[in-house]
Amino acid sequence: MAKRTLEELQKQYAGGKAGDPKKRMGPGRGRGPAVRMGGKPKNMGKTLARLASYLKKYRLRLVTVLVCMLLSTLTSLVGAFLLSPIINNIAGTKIGSDAGVFVRLADDAFRAFSETPFISSILQERATAMVAYLLAALIIMALIYVCGAGFNYLQSRLMLSIAMGTVETIRNDLFSKLQTLPVRYFDANSTGEIMSRFTNDVDNIETMMHNSLTSLVSGIITLVGTFIFMITTNWRLTIIIVLFIPIVAFLGALIAKKSTKYYKGQQAALGAVNGYIEETVTGQKVVKVFNHENVCIEEFDALNDDMREKQFKAQFFGGIMGPVLGNTSQITYAFTIGVGGILMFTGGFTPGELTVFANYSRQFGMPINMISQQMSSIFAALAGAERVFAVMDTPPEDADPADASDMSDMKGFVRMEHVTFGYVPEKTILHDITLYAKPGQKIAFVGSTGAGKTTVTNLLNRFYDIDEGSITIDGVDIRSIKREVLRRNIAMVLQDTHLFTGTVMENIRYGRPDATDEEVIAAAKTASAHSFIMRLENGYQTMLQGDGANLSQGQRQLLNIARAAVSKAPILVLDEATSSVDTRTERHIEHGMDRLMSDRTTFVIAHRLSTVRNSNAIMVLEKGVIIERGTHDELLAMKGRYYELYTGKAELS
Repeated sequence: MAKRTLEELQKQYAGGKAGDPKKRMGPGRGRGPAVRMGGKPKNMGKTLARLASYLKKYRLRLVTVLVCMLLSTLTSLVGAFLLSPIINNIAGTKIGSDAGVFVRLADDAFRAFSETPFISSILQERATAMVAYLLAALIIMALIYVCGAGFNYLQSRLMLSIAMGTVETIRNDLFSKLQTLPVRYFDANSTGEIMSRFTNDVDNIETMMHNSLTSLVSGIITLVGTFIFMITTNWRLTIIIVLFIPIVAFLGALIAKKSTKYYKGQQAALGAVNGYIEETVTGQKVVKVFNHENVCIEEFDALNDDMREKQFKAQFFGGIMGPVLGNTSQITYAFTIGVGGILMFTGGFTPGELTVFANYSRQFGMPINMISQQMSSIFAALAGAERVFAVMDTPPEDADPADASDMSDMKGFVRMEHVTFGYVPEKTILHDITLYAKPGQKIAFVGSTGAGKTTVTNLLNRFYDIDEGSITIDGVDIRSIKREVLRRNIAMVLQDTHLFTGTVMENIRYGRPDATDEEVIAAAKTASAHSFIMRLENGYQTMLQGDGANLSQGQRQLLNIARAAVSKAPILVLDEATSSVDTRTERHIEHGMDRLMSDRTTFVIAHRLSTVRNSNAIMVLEKGVIIERGTHDELLAMKGRYYELYTGKAELS
């Protein structure tokens, strides 16, 4: 494979549209392009509302968090406000009736507390009234700040539990949704792209809910509370600060627009890198066999460099928002202090009030900066949430009809009549296919690659629904049979084996979870797998990991056959089950398959024509059409396409 350009790589690993049939490759061995779903949320309000729906069961905790935020903010504002009477007393400024009511109340409280026996005992009655006053003020302020810290701790703990619980639910919903999606979805999306939903996207949501959302709400509360305290302190200076807000808002909106644009590109680039890594790691043996390492490195370097560039722009614009708005706040602060100083010298302001107002002025900018600094996380989380919800909104397999049959005693009489099918409307794969298989018969499909052999068996499982014609089992249309029942009665042994992490016993039992140990062992004997299993370190309790990496290809295939045997399904599909093993192993597998097929309706797809000679009927497919049918001897006598393939005068290509 020649080195692909960056544009080609982006299109293949992060392009397309979810559910776009033109991007699908069908059920072949390959993967379709990784479909990027989302980037910038198309409807931010809708995405936020959907995330909020996950918080409904945490209403009580959320109310508690909100109350804690309010109290924490209040303690912070009150603590700062209490500096006014302290500084005024130190400066020798009399607190009279012209001072604010809260200033007078605080001053009275400090004086009353300073005269208590508690303060006197601490100072041993040798300190001046001013020292007693300061000590009383410090103790009261310390208590207020300790309470604030307690409220902040409780709020953080509760919000963390809410975020973790919500993300757990989202992951469960996402995984459950994947189990309902049709096979065509997985043909159109790479494993790496799907995995990025569970890792990067969901992690971004968790970060937003735990950190960004808390900072956002806390910042808004602080903003409102600070404004109230500021306007009660000096409404003239408050107006000056308010006049600067449109400038701050404009700068924030401008940077946010740029940041959102680049976060969209970052998410797409990340999906492309994930998809490429997944594909390359999975196919590492092929990469090495064909000396493709350098091309892979160059292609990955192009994708990685593209992601670095887009991440840099996204993080840069997300990161400069804080400093830009912070400096704007500093200008506002300096201007406010200048005007406040003038008011103080004209007698309209006390030193304590100026100090407190200056503190509030700086504090007023802090939540704006805090909110702005969280925007990058919020954008990433909302983009990720939309990608997650796009998966959840993907149409599942069509629901079974209300009167769908349970077929409790399926015999395995299969009939296809005038079946026509295409993965996309403009390209038909199968043309007017008609065949039947009686219980216990073996029907083989041979033909060139892409002739439609695998498609026939996938239609039988209803991985895809036919466009025209009908498929019946025991005279019942498969569209009238519950999918669960249909697939429970069809066992498949594929060329690509897949074993799960677990024991050998558990992997075989995957074919029928309620099978007893004796039935599992009997199935392994049927599949000619028992002898090699007993040679394993722990026999049937040997732990398999990494898709059975500690077993040979033939041994993995025998376990697949045993899994099919234990299912006791009346219909069996063997899709290139022996094409990837050596001749000796193939004979072992064939012995197992012969016993497996003895009382089942079997459909066999094989490139090795020697494996289909004893079939009851052989269907020769070319370009989606059955061009020949009959037994092995009948087809040889016809001296047609099958004869050419069998005698080597033509090749399966």
